[in-house]
Amino acid sequence: MKNIFRFKQFEVNQSGCAMKINTDGVLLGAIAGHQNPVRILDIGTGTGVIALMLAQRFSKAKVHAVEIDEQASATARDNFRNSVFSERLTNNNVPIEQYQHAEKFDLIVTNPPFFVNDYKNAEPKKEIARHASRTFFDDLLAKVNELLSEAGCFWFVLPIKQAEYVVARGEELGLFPQQVVKLRSDNTKSEFRRIVCLCKHKADLQEADFVIYEGEKVYTKAYRELLKDFFLAY
Repeated sequence: MKNIFRFKQFEVNQSGCAMKINTDGVLLGAIAGHQNPVRILDIGTGTGVIALMLAQRFSKAKVHAVEIDEQASATARDNFRNSVFSERLTNNNVPIEQYQHAEKFDLIVTNPPFFVNDYKNAEPKKEIARHASRTFFDDLLAKVNELLSEAGCFWFVLPIKQAEYVVARGEELGLFPQQVVKLRSDNTKSEFRRIVCLCKHKADLQEADFVIYEGEKVYTKAYRELLKDFFLAY
């Protein structure tokens, strides 16, 4: 089936999801880290692919997911149920602002909407998946700050302008940047996304470039190495 994306240890049905599996998401799922997460939260899980990748990487962690779109949430729930990690995956069809959990999370990740104040998409589902309201990032950070454990890490992927805004607002809340991965299509291109880690304690900032292609439709060794545990092609 054309809507089924097969990984080495799980499958993702993308039916009913406005935003399909994309490079931003899989890179976040492969890069976001924590020394020993017990509880993980994926905000805006969509198909559930990032949550599934994290369940594979952190075999002892329980992974919770939140998705506002009802149909996408149902699809993610089915993907979780059909995976070998099903006992460690939970999906919640609520806005993140309304989400509550009794315990804090060691690792929170999100591949969020990012077209803030830009022209909206004519397709309603894609508008929800890709566009954010003016206060979206402020509300998101406030909720992350509430849900994140003292030793926890918050990872996100965004275009440069939005990433810089989130970092600046995060610092005002006591969430400090520890890692920044600058994504570039190839060596001739400028960065187009940033994967960022914020934590509740200060540390020396680690920055790195990550190049996706070494030639036309040819992935770099770094890309293939990073995703070799997930993609069938590697």
